[in-house]
Amino acid sequence: MSARKWMQSLFPNGFLWRLSLLNIVVVASAIVLSGLAIYNTACFLVDAMGTLNRPQQRQFNAVLFNYLLIFSVITIVGGSLLHFYLTKKLIKPVRSLIVSAKQLKKGEYPEFIEVTTRGEIGELASHFNGLVKQLKANDEYRQKLISDLSHELRTPLTNLNGYLQLLEHGDIEGSRELYTSLHNESKRLTLMMEQVEQLKEWDYLASRDYAQYTEAEMSDLIRQCTDMFSWRRAQEDIPITVQAEARRLSIHVEGIQQVISNLLENAIYYYTGSEMIDVQGEVQASVYFVSVGGQSELIPEEEADNIFERFYRLDHSRNKTTGGSGLGLAIAKEIIDNHGGRIGVMSEGCYNTFWFELPLE
Repeated sequence: MSARKWMQSLFPNGFLWRLSLLNIVVVASAIVLSGLAIYNTACFLVDAMGTLNRPQQRQFNAVLFNYLLIFSVITIVGGSLLHFYLTKKLIKPVRSLIVSAKQLKKGEYPEFIEVTTRGEIGELASHFNGLVKQLKANDEYRQKLISDLSHELRTPLTNLNGYLQLLEHGDIEGSRELYTSLHNESKRLTLMMEQVEQLKEWDYLASRDYAQYTEAEMSDLIRQCTDMFSWRRAQEDIPITVQAEARRLSIHVEGIQQVISNLLENAIYYYTGSEMIDVQGEVQASVYFVSVGGQSELIPEEEADNIFERFYRLDHSRNKTTGGSGLGLAIAKEIIDNHGGRIGVMSEGCYNTFWFELPLE
């Protein structure tokens, strides 16, 4: 092994080598200066006392110098080795950070760094672990979103291309019903892309410490959202009752409007009974509780949490021509999470109540 490789194995980190060398110089200088000061002071005091003759004084000076030299060398070597060991242990997380950063640069996700020290270096390692965890989660989410989106787009695009190709070759004749079906499929794709954009926007807001929150009266907001469906509920003869308690909250107005509208849209779209759709808003303890309940198909208990996942649809609504995009409830959950609230569903037979709550402060 060459001398250079031997030194690299002994001091594998340039910073550790420089820090150790600097410490040796500082410690050695302090010890040498202190030793010389002690030597000269002791020699001067003994000589001033006049108890020793010249040969004895010279012998005393030589013995004292030898002892101070031995002690100085031992102290310098021992202190330097101890400093090197402690410093190497102290900056071990920094070396791990360098290796992990190189892996991140290559697109790989390193293992979490073991935090063995406290203070700034330990805090830096902890933050780096959090960064790796967040980057990995973001990448997994991106891959899942792309996979889900491509899966959702494949069937409608295949249908559109197939029908258009048949029309182009004259294998089928166009009809009002066919064009309406193709137009609806096109609108559904457009809506899906708009909802993906909304999800991206709320994901961005969720990663920031601020959002455009304003004071708003919840009772007025709930009634405004309900009034937007007045024409549709009149056309489909669906009764809706609203009871909303007055309370002003600091919220993202457009976001909460979208949540209420999404829940109402679901309640009307999947409405199957004759009872009223009940919309309520009330203050409960430290939250404002909003619920939209109505008769619809049974939601299995094991699927209650899954319906808020992106692109998820219940088995009975997976038909691409009748089911939604599977993004409406996911957007609602993203908005409520951004407000620090909760969202869920309660089912009693075929009566389903979707609810969310917002903190009062």
